[in-house]
Amino acid sequence: MTRSGVPVIAVRGLRFQYEDGTVALDGIDFDLHAGETVALLGPNGSGKTTFVLHLNGLLSGAGSIEVCGIALGSETRAQVRQKIGMVFQDSDDQLFMPTVLEDVAFGPLNLGLAPEEALAQARAALEQVGMARAAAKAPYHLSAGEKRRVAIAGVLAMEPQILVLDEPTTYLDPPAQQSLIELLESLPQSKILVTHDTSFARALARRAVFFDKGRIAAAGPLDEILNRFHWERRHTVEGT
Repeated sequence: MTRSGVPVIAVRGLRFQYEDGTVALDGIDFDLHAGETVALLGPNGSGKTTFVLHLNGLLSGAGSIEVCGIALGSETRAQVRQKIGMVFQDSDDQLFMPTVLEDVAFGPLNLGLAPEEALAQARAALEQVGMARAAAKAPYHLSAGEKRRVAIAGVLAMEPQILVLDEPTTYLDPPAQQSLIELLESLPQSKILVTHDTSFARALARRAVFFDKGRIAAAGPLDEILNRFHWERRHTVEGT
């Protein structure tokens, strides 16, 4: 795709160190453009999840982050969180209300919407992900794939401009993975995919960023990055 204009995410010089002294991010520069899907690749512990947790202020390091033209800081964190929808690796971390509909409406209610409006947005989001029929179900009765869809619906109900998904194929069987790919392809938001699943990345992303030891080791077309780091072969051999 042709990239133009101001990035929807612009990160400059991001650094973060954990309390035990571990340097998790060591000067990250990153851009995401409107309508773009980017895969974040790299070994476990390379900084990928730490990086995305900075994008809506769940972690805070040195450097600058702008989201949709808003400089992220303590006073703008709530604004930024309306722009970025985070879908975590374990859907159970996001699903905690008695019913699916209540879960999906939780975010809009917290934004201050009237109950009727929040429920309307929740129903629309469930329809968008093909889970309207499950509105009255308890989340723990759902399959892993259904839980992932409901977690995404909970994010979509807040009408974000950007989706960040951390290892979204975890716990999903091949049919559920394919269903998730089709869903994500249908969504207009810019997307960041943190993933070890090269087939999933190839289905959705054209660009990849490779993290290693808290730095961006390389960025470019997905296939070039996979080949450069022998990433597809390594995961076939290692079974990860």
